[in-house]
Amino acid sequence: MSDPLVSTSWLADRLDDPNVQVVDATWYMPGETGDGRAEYAAGHIPGAVFFDIDAIADQTSDLPHMLPAPEAFAAAAGALGLRREATIVVYDARNMFSAPRVWWTLRVMGFRDVFVLDGGLSRWRAEGRALETKPAAPAPTTLAPAFRPELVRGLAAVRDHLAQGDAQLVDARSGPRFRGEAQEPRAGVRSGHMPGAKNLPWGELVAADGTLKPPAALRAAFEQAGVDLDRPIVTTCGSGVTAAVLALGLARLGREATPVYDGSWAEWGGRGDTAVVTGD
Repeated sequence: MSDPLVSTSWLADRLDDPNVQVVDATWYMPGETGDGRAEYAAGHIPGAVFFDIDAIADQTSDLPHMLPAPEAFAAAAGALGLRREATIVVYDARNMFSAPRVWWTLRVMGFRDVFVLDGGLSRWRAEGRALETKPAAPAPTTLAPAFRPELVRGLAAVRDHLAQGDAQLVDARSGPRFRGEAQEPRAGVRSGHMPGAKNLPWGELVAADGTLKPPAALRAAFEQAGVDLDRPIVTTCGSGVTAAVLALGLARLGREATPVYDGSWAEWGGRGDTAVVTGD
């Protein structure tokens, strides 16, 4: 399949297939009311394991949920029973908010056959499909570490892109945060954006029913934001979560290898040596 999404009916037909694994990636931002793990316990797609974005992360970094070392990730994914040869379907309960981050993370760490459930748990529930409350208990697996550096950008690389103009930085945060009109949710992080960055709020790629918009609408959204789809793109956001929504949208348009700036605005806006601008 070339589309990075699968439908609820596609997944429902394959829940008993041992080569299809399901991952619940529900996550909430700091200050939001909600608990992904508690929601998983209250009801999840049968067989789904819970992927904790904050726990399966670099615990030595003061930045939120940065990618862990490949060895640490392989151990964590193995503890969840994930297998590289399986088809993995990731969903969340928040209309495409955090599932793309886990989709991207798995691909960074060498998983090739990874998809996002279009419409997520909301659509699954609305269709009256089965849920369970018992935690999944798959047999652990042993995974060799793997890493795809072409899917990730760090601070130094982003600085270079901005200085050389050889890639477009596209920011998935809301317009008020991008323009510096709204305070950042993390203490000590300045408001505004990187010089030259484009703004495409992630929600503009998601339809009212929580599904990702069709390719023509996705293309129009990027073009309206001033993004040249024929030039290199790096996506960014507040902390590397919704930047993956943009990467998912670009994958639907055939750009499978769009990198995400992992540290995103939590890193850039939290430093004193990075340029920050406000306004459009």
